[in-house]
Amino acid sequence: MGNSKVVNWVLFILLSFIWGSSFVLMKEGLLSLTAYQVASIRIISSGLILLPIAVRNFTKIPRNKLVYVFMSGVLGSLLPAYLFCIAEQGIDSSLAGVLNALTPIFVIIIGAMFFQSRTSTHKVIGIVIAFSGSVLLFFSQPGFSQNSNVFYVLLVVLATLLYGINVNMVHRHLNNIPSLHIAAVALTLNSIPALIVLYFTGYFKLDLANSGIQWSTFYSAILGLGGTAIATILFYMLLKRAGSVFASMVTYAIPIVAIMWGIVYKEEIGWKQVACMCIILFGVWWANRRQATDH
Repeated sequence: MGNSKVVNWVLFILLSFIWGSSFVLMKEGLLSLTAYQVASIRIISSGLILLPIAVRNFTKIPRNKLVYVFMSGVLGSLLPAYLFCIAEQGIDSSLAGVLNALTPIFVIIIGAMFFQSRTSTHKVIGIVIAFSGSVLLFFSQPGFSQNSNVFYVLLVVLATLLYGINVNMVHRHLNNIPSLHIAAVALTLNSIPALIVLYFTGYFKLDLANSGIQWSTFYSAILGLGGTAIATILFYMLLKRAGSVFASMVTYAIPIVAIMWGIVYKEEIGWKQVACMCIILFGVWWANRRQATDH
């Protein structure tokens, strides 16, 4: 059990770093491309990377599970990619990161309402503690943005709702299918609608020799490779190993990574931010401190 816990925490930390860095890559991509183009390239690049694996394992997935696999790509990657990119045009990435922490709450609500799942009291307490730490972390940042554009905020909230549905769906219907197979087939299938969107946004009519467009395309592709392809595989692995609640709590560590990037970019950080990080990590630990029997 000890080794299993260590592996779970290693997956947790890796995912936190990858997804926490995604907001920076999104901003870089949006410098020369539209939100729809950045999100499309993100999904297409992830699908291309995983295409050989998808082709090799497509027939291994039961036919009655293919719809769930496709929908896991739509709910867990495709739609949120567009929602987050559009939202980051109107709100700070730090606010998007904090709002992303709504995911575990939606996991519990959706699970209770539609999947007959139960969550123990100590997990709920841990989630409340971690979410409180996330909110405090955002407001403790020096000169935090007071941009409260409701439309863009609601886009992120909608994305976290979709995450909540996806986590429960995968945990319930795809638990016996290897994580790599789910991610590869889901992202490869979803790269098709993403390619259609990219075409109709006029991307291929742009001056692709322009260095700004090339760099934004590069960052969007890296976002797809790391923030979508690799991260999706790791997330499904963690979901199956540790359960839906612990896996979804990765979203609470994302603001911590965002703050770390702030240090790299010479942004100010003080004891308040460090204290908030400790609160978040304590909440995650509290929710996962016992051997769970209610996944």
